[in-house]
Amino acid sequence: MKICLIRHAKTAGNLEKRYIGTTDEPLCDAGREELLARSYPDCDIVFSSSLKRCVETAKIIFPDKKIILHEAFNEINFGDFEGKNFEELVGNFHYQKWLENGGNIAFLNGEAPADFKKRCCDKFEKIVRENGEFSKLGFVLHGGTIMAIMEKFAIPPRNFYDYQVENCGGFAAEFNGKNIVGARKL
Repeated sequence: MKICLIRHAKTAGNLEKRYIGTTDEPLCDAGREELLARSYPDCDIVFSSSLKRCVETAKIIFPDKKIILHEAFNEINFGDFEGKNFEELVGNFHYQKWLENGGNIAFLNGEAPADFKKRCCDKFEKIVRENGEFSKLGFVLHGGTIMAIMEKFAIPPRNFYDYQVENCGGFAAEFNGKNIVGARKL
């Protein structure tokens, strides 16, 4: 089956380089403009995070497709870092610890990266297993969600951070029932 993993268009928080995991903000005008200038592979059905930025992106790209929302695809909860950018977190003890640990420890009052990755990958695996009657599945997600899915399923295997994609970017690939193969950047 063909899959397409698309990161949502830009928001005001993205423009300011803020951690906007659970912040439910809409796309900004610049994000909508950039999205309208791009094209994406067609799909039979679309799955999306339930947050506004993904839903709006999905509706713009796939206006005539059924879009199914899943909270399990929502971005990680950045806890006390939510809504802040790097400059605002410089000198923060917990932020420094998170950086020193390669982003692998739980966010203060937020979510553990391992828990986030598990919920995203479990939902992806369930969806591809249950939707085999479709030959092309579209996913409109967050950067972290795409990174988690690619880290677990993509061949050849790579590190989580190797799968970073810009807003409106993503991957088109094949899912062979077990792995994502032949991924190319959008």
